[in-house]
Amino acid sequence: MRSNPTGRQLRFGAELRKLRERAGLTATGAGQLLGIKQTQVSNMEAGRVGVSAERVRALAGHYGCSDQALVDALSAMTTERSRGWWEEYREILPAALLDLAEVEHHAGRLRTAVTMHIPGLFQTTDHARELLRHVVPELSPPEIEHRVSFRVKRQTVLFTDAPTALVAVIHEAALRMRFGGLTVATSQLRHLLDMSERDHITLRVLPFATGSFPGSGQSVFYAGGPVPPLDTVRLDQSHGPVFLDAEAQLRMYRALLDRMESVSLAPEDSRDFIHKLIHDL
Repeated sequence: MRSNPTGRQLRFGAELRKLRERAGLTATGAGQLLGIKQTQVSNMEAGRVGVSAERVRALAGHYGCSDQALVDALSAMTTERSRGWWEEYREILPAALLDLAEVEHHAGRLRTAVTMHIPGLFQTTDHARELLRHVVPELSPPEIEHRVSFRVKRQTVLFTDAPTALVAVIHEAALRMRFGGLTVATSQLRHLLDMSERDHITLRVLPFATGSFPGSGQSVFYAGGPVPPLDTVRLDQSHGPVFLDAEAQLRMYRALLDRMESVSLAPEDSRDFIHKLIHDL
């Protein structure tokens, strides 16, 4: 029995619960169909116990789920046994940060839109360190370095042999922030240009001149799963990341990102824009 299931294990259980609820079944009713106790169903849906691929397919059959792609994706999740690199930070960093790394690691594609900060996956170490120096409550120097190293390791998803595709919309306000002073800010902008040259990365700038744009200015991060129902939205809050996976929420944030991308500059124009910012610093 798992006492502290990971975010991914919780998500897997939540998806089983969604399937059951769509079938109009209670946990007791599902247990009767499967010949198991209601508590076993509850434990599966809470991520407290492992579930075999065969049981996932049996559940899907009893629940009348006809989305074979979703059933296959959920079945595949049951075979994951290896511990991710983020586990070495489990006693050091908040669990939500580990969940974030796990979501990024398993994502098939990534999208983000930010207005005030450079996305963590693009941050240089000096830029990240400067941001972390101003976290409230204040972090100790060792805690800052743990978080910097964690942020750099998260960026591995962009540097593997099969890197994850990332589309990022960055508002001009975030680009003009001089966190750490002129040298750090210039280095950060040059790093953005370097990253934007990679085939799997699309960087779009949303300039002040655009005027109004969709959304409330909140940073949005979208991780694509193996099938759309397993996508994940992350919103950054002052107390840490919040993860959303309800179908209506996923649909709304997909539409929001579509609209933000549609009003932002094209990739080539975005690079020219950043070049000019560097020149003007």
